Amino acid sequence: MNLLELAQQVLSSEVVGKLNNQMPQVPQQNTQTGANLVMSTLMSALARNAQSEQGLNGLVGALNKDHNGGLMDNLGDFLGGKMANNRTTDGMGILSHLFGGKIFDVVEMISKGSGIDRNNSMNLLMKLAPVALSMLGKVKQQNNYQGNDLRALLQNTVQQERQQKPETSFIEKMLDRDGDGSIKGEVMQMGMKALGSFFRR
Repeated sequence: MNLLELAQQVLSSEVVGKLNNQMPQVPQQNTQTGANLVMSTLMSALARNAQSEQGLNGLVGALNKDHNGGLMDNLGDFLGGKMANNRTTDGMGILSHLFGGKIFDVVEMISKGSGIDRNNSMNLLMKLAPVALSMLGKVKQQNNYQGNDLRALLQNTVQQERQQKPETSFIEKMLDRDGDGSIKGEVMQMGMKALGSFFRR
């Protein structure tokens, strides 16, 4: 199983249309590109986080409690803004946990790669973070996966993505970067341009 292939099914034209309706002046193709890039980034971050026992245990706990897949049954209402804010739909909380101080680098990458401004890129991340976790929670429930199963699934998804789309290695480099400084200069620009051009295919 490849979680990003599953995400492609979830991100149907209808779903992307609902997201696009909340971003006036943004072409739907840009929203589709941004959504694909967001999902790839989220899966890379989840796989990275699940490498440690503490991170894996935290993920399993979140999937059991707040992200058990129920959101997938109400996806239209959630994306249309018709659901109350709670731990299940707390996109900012998920992003803060996954990315910490790198969140602005992630927003910049999504923005440059998709052609969507930073504010809308942040909103797209906040909307799709709960979707990504709920999708993973539903897979866990349907297959009765345990922690190590989830870790293997995430790692295999990222490895397949890297083999099929070498440009995505830039995402992992950004997430693995140490230090407080942002990624700047030509390397950042080239990396985001390569990602954007690929996800528009």
